[in-house]
Amino acid sequence: MNIYLVSLGCARNLVDSEVMLGHLTEARCTIIDSPEEADVIVVNTCSFITSAVDESIDTILEMAEYKSKGKCRYLVVAGCLPQRFGEDAVPEFPEVDLFLGTGGYERIAEEINRLMAVDGRVGKATCVLPDPNSVSPARTDSPRVTTTGPLAYLKIAEGCNRHCTYCIIPTLRGKYRSRSIEDITAEAQRLLDGGVQELNLVAESTTDYGEDLGEPGKLSQVLSSLSEIATGKWLRFLYAFPDTLDDATIKLAAEDEAVCAYFDIPIQHASDPIIRKMGRQYTQEDLRVLFTRLRAEVPGVALRTTLIVGFPGETEEDFQTLLDFITEVEFDHLGVFTYCDSEEQASHVLPDHVDEEVAQKRQDTIMAAQEEISARRNMARVGNTYRVLIEENPEEGVFIGRTFFQAPEVDGLTFVYGEGLTVGAFVDVRITDAIVYDLSGEVV
Repeated sequence: MNIYLVSLGCARNLVDSEVMLGHLTEARCTIIDSPEEADVIVVNTCSFITSAVDESIDTILEMAEYKSKGKCRYLVVAGCLPQRFGEDAVPEFPEVDLFLGTGGYERIAEEINRLMAVDGRVGKATCVLPDPNSVSPARTDSPRVTTTGPLAYLKIAEGCNRHCTYCIIPTLRGKYRSRSIEDITAEAQRLLDGGVQELNLVAESTTDYGEDLGEPGKLSQVLSSLSEIATGKWLRFLYAFPDTLDDATIKLAAEDEAVCAYFDIPIQHASDPIIRKMGRQYTQEDLRVLFTRLRAEVPGVALRTTLIVGFPGETEEDFQTLLDFITEVEFDHLGVFTYCDSEEQASHVLPDHVDEEVAQKRQDTIMAAQEEISARRNMARVGNTYRVLIEENPEEGVFIGRTFFQAPEVDGLTFVYGEGLTVGAFVDVRITDAIVYDLSGEVV
């Protein structure tokens, strides 16, 4: 049986997709990279914000065409969309045979086999929605097919205990559940043995690791354990929260060669009234102190953040405060979203919702300011030599890779000119040119 899988959304969702591929492979399915020849198509959806829901719907309808006009016999929709909308999604998508929630990934082969056994579904589609809290986070013994070449994402926890008013992740993913350090390290060893050169630690908040076990501040122990087995490799932790980023983790990033001096800290805003309305547990001054400290204590540190503009009640003064803050800090990398509203969010009932056109204008203003910052900071790197992980070879003499200060998917790239390089290898590159987001250079 040929299976084609589309993975949408974040890196955490990608790990879930790779686990599903592992279970399907164990069930002797053949994973293919084209929907035209697939007997079963699986869409692992995201529904965190409106644009993600729209993308999921568009992809489902696109894949449904292969069922009506091609070889596909069964269409499966997994992940956050069925978890969010439940049985209400069933009549909206008559082309879909199986809906599988975020707690049901390990059942995918079993449920597809059930469809095959009856040669199709009888009546409406099956909707399998186990309580996410009843499912353990990803385990070492979970089969997994990695799809990202020399890098891999390593999920260290599942779910979230925070109550950010704009977010529905706890509903979609359940409470925060940390994996054991032993389990994380065992999976990391398996990935490294398979040729992975860079491990990117992910969770809804990596710096909350251990709090559900009554042992806050244990991310540094995870990193230390991984560092012992990752000599010559890169370790990167993503999605840190300002209020749980501790001294030990900062010290490791400053001193341990394996741990990238890269801090991805989504602050969302810098105006204290908006931060409070968002349900975040820090102030602008807390952020200023943190970023000043990181720049002072971590050599060559790279800072990334994510923002939301147009949050209910955001005034022109609040927005100017945010703009002033990002120009003051000068983040190396920055992403910004406009606020997306839904009835499920606590922020939905807040007064003074911001007009969409105003929110879009504010997003454009932030990105225009960040373009200038990014270009300036990139130009300052010209002439320096950095270690680069080679990931692609699109044409003869041209390779594409990343430095430690460029995280996969979300940051810029480094174009490397040379001969005889190997995808998956590290090389030293002298930067010769820079544009707004990307760098280019030559092998030293």
